[in-house]
Amino acid sequence: MILINLAFLASKPTGHTVYAKNLLPGLTPLKPVLLTGQDIPDYSCYKISDQLTPDQGKKGHFKRLKWTQFDLPKIYQKLQGNLIFSPIPEAPIFTKCRYVVTLHDFIPLRFPRFTSPLTQYYRYYIPHVLNQAQHILSDSESTANDAIAFYKIPANKITVVPLAYDSQHFKFLDLPTQNYFLYVGRHDAYKNIGRLLTAFSQLPEDYEFWIAGSPDPRFTPSLEAQAEELGIRDRVKFLSYVSYAELPELINRAIALVFPSLWEGFGLPVLEAMACGTPVITSNLSSLPEVAGDAALLVDPYKESAIAEAMKLIVTDSQLRHQLHLKGLDRASNFSWQKTAAQTAEILSQYL
Repeated sequence: MILINLAFLASKPTGHTVYAKNLLPGLTPLKPVLLTGQDIPDYSCYKISDQLTPDQGKKGHFKRLKWTQFDLPKIYQKLQGNLIFSPIPEAPIFTKCRYVVTLHDFIPLRFPRFTSPLTQYYRYYIPHVLNQAQHILSDSESTANDAIAFYKIPANKITVVPLAYDSQHFKFLDLPTQNYFLYVGRHDAYKNIGRLLTAFSQLPEDYEFWIAGSPDPRFTPSLEAQAEELGIRDRVKFLSYVSYAELPELINRAIALVFPSLWEGFGLPVLEAMACGTPVITSNLSSLPEVAGDAALLVDPYKESAIAEAMKLIVTDSQLRHQLHLKGLDRASNFSWQKTAAQTAEILSQYL
């Protein structure tokens, strides 16, 4: 029996939750039991605490790690499981539990904050999880290479299974384009919104920059202050969290998605924007070229001038916008959750 560890599912879906929930339909042939605090109809579920998620902040993360280490092995034994699949890199270490995990990125090691529990989590916990795993799934070649470089994980222990998007949800809606550039994601420093604001300040005054993502008291106030200093505060909209239902229209109406992150394990917003036919400007680093291919403008994210130049091209070159629209739709068609789930199920079945 395979147990799928969904203790981390958040009420407001972002990357990890979106990934896990979209895999489930393709994993049903394995007859899994879901370990979850949420109600998920049509699946065999084993109810656990709903207080182990990002919704509870750091307390939720710490509670989940404790539950993973001490309660999960007991559930594994009680249900007579022979494999755990965890869509995030968490599993009970130094136990007899067999497991496969998904590795998404190495951001906390690439951009360490020495007082951050997440950096310590990646330094001291994740290496044990990966070394003791039966196998590891990785979102991208970039992340797989990081696992090899940071932790000396053998390459043959890792399989790259790219993420995907919901083609019934993220699609071209043929809506009028509005004069706003869009960023979707967190406000963390590595997301590079500061340089993006500076680049945007060089654009004509009839364009706006909309930032979709939950505010973060560590980063958002300084971004708001920067917009004020640049004299563009009236043209920058901090939209806060945008629901999954609202995202497609927001992306479709944007003149372009701008996502010059300093590093990503995959970069779902890039794929979702291409699926909507919206032109994309993104970084030439990490996994982002793997996702975008030749269907986006790739820029050096450390150079504000390069970001600004790409945005100006989008504004002035309608033929380029049309080319990126067509290329983006074609590129996105290569990705699907059905493919991702099928590849995942095939690997998991090898370890059951």
